[in-house]
Amino acid sequence: MMDTPLLLTSMMERAEKYFPRKEVISRTASGIHRFTYKEIGERTRRLASALTKIGLKKGDKIGTFAWNHHRHLEAYFAVPCSGAVLHMVNIRLTQEHLTYVINHAEDKILLIDPDLVPIIEKIKDQLTTVQCFVIMSDEKEIPETTLHPAFSYEQLIDDGDPAFNFISDMDERTPAAMCYTSATTGNPKGVVYTHRGIVLHSLAIGLADTLGLCERDVAMPVVPMFHVNAWGLPFAAVWYGTKQVLPGPSFTPKILAELIEQEKVTITGGVPTIWIGLLKELEENQYDISSIRALVCGGAASPKGLIRAFEEKYKVPFISGYGMTETSPIVSLSTLTSEMDSLSLEEKIVIRSKTGLVVPGLDIRVVNENGDVPCDGATMGELIVRGPWIANEYYKDERTNDAFKDGWLYTGDIAVMDADGYVRITDRTKDLIKSGGEWISSVALENALMSHEAVYEAAVIAIPHPKWQERPLACVVLKDAYRNQIFEQDLILFLKGQFSNWWLPDEIIFLKEIPKTSVGKFLKRTLRDQWKHYYSNAE
Repeated sequence: MMDTPLLLTSMMERAEKYFPRKEVISRTASGIHRFTYKEIGERTRRLASALTKIGLKKGDKIGTFAWNHHRHLEAYFAVPCSGAVLHMVNIRLTQEHLTYVINHAEDKILLIDPDLVPIIEKIKDQLTTVQCFVIMSDEKEIPETTLHPAFSYEQLIDDGDPAFNFISDMDERTPAAMCYTSATTGNPKGVVYTHRGIVLHSLAIGLADTLGLCERDVAMPVVPMFHVNAWGLPFAAVWYGTKQVLPGPSFTPKILAELIEQEKVTITGGVPTIWIGLLKELEENQYDISSIRALVCGGAASPKGLIRAFEEKYKVPFISGYGMTETSPIVSLSTLTSEMDSLSLEEKIVIRSKTGLVVPGLDIRVVNENGDVPCDGATMGELIVRGPWIANEYYKDERTNDAFKDGWLYTGDIAVMDADGYVRITDRTKDLIKSGGEWISSVALENALMSHEAVYEAAVIAIPHPKWQERPLACVVLKDAYRNQIFEQDLILFLKGQFSNWWLPDEIIFLKEIPKTSVGKFLKRTLRDQWKHYYSNAE
């Protein structure tokens, strides 16, 4: 067999050659922009040329601090196809963590959206490796800034070479990109992705039994491009010639609904909070979203009520998935097998709510102190993963030994596996509730609460208890129409038929909103800190 390297260069070259007229729709601060892949390819080569002129060298780390738009997509390819490493910096990190990841990665150049410039200005004097800044504005004139030296993105690419040759003789294991975890505890951990890993991950999400991404699709990655490669959708979409819709800065559920309707989006991906917001918009206003063949949800467990609403009311297939920064990210998806065709809608919703079947190319196990757990859908253990697009270490971080053992990634997620091999994440190890020596799944309680018609969001946390070690406390946000109409006893009664009494939360606290992480997950650490003295104060 020929030993040809798997490189990102071939992905962009394929789009330029075979799909020059396919579009990338990009929403920026000034409005909607339309580019063909021929134009994107030329702009990407100009960017690679321009960055090389201002100092990019093979192996350098080049940071992006940006939303989902065409310039970010161009950087996705221009940087790694020039032999450097693209570092997608999470725009929602704290100043402390931003400074840490940029310095730890040793970013040499930062590409920044104009509305995000003030954030970097606040930490510029603490950045030890950055040599220059590129402002990704729609205008050629850069806004007034204290960053120095600062260049205009559009001016740079005007001066770049449209026929710039990508590096095509790299080893496929050359680093191409990197992201850092969102760090709920300690400093963020860096994960490096190779050309080989990205190409194989892109191939996997084009399989019919995974996401089936193809040329005919219109893909809208709502998950941020600074978070785990936007789940790999931008890379794969370029390779397959898929039309892309990039929703840009500060989008709202209304903007997403309009883009879906106008551009006939067929596949989109985001976290549950995004789809909860979109569902609310759909219930309040009229939109045609019938073009969607797959709404992909990850980052947290998908409430059954949310799945039911999209599947039953809007006839939109809802696919739950599982992955991590360390896994590129897709590990499993709740696609249905042929044996499940005859199941009832309710039975299918149960399967859709799981994190699904492992995708081809990866191996998974669920293990506890006794070894591999039985596939009974009840016995819990830690999910471990291995495969060609799974990281094998953290970048310059001693915590590698805690997560990577004997060729497996220990995810820290507690799961069960059923007889069909479908995985259901029951909790993070740190979020499990141990009450009276028995485990309670906060995720199961959250999903049940969010299936109630009055509940908008719910997070369940463990709080210290003088007798039982820990007890579950539920934090709930009601939908506007149900405020002052639904009370604690209503929700407790709703849960009683679904769980043993000792699983039920001792209290339900109603909040205006639940704090969230930088990527839209519930920030349980903040809630635990807020309510950790609940029982001691009560005494």
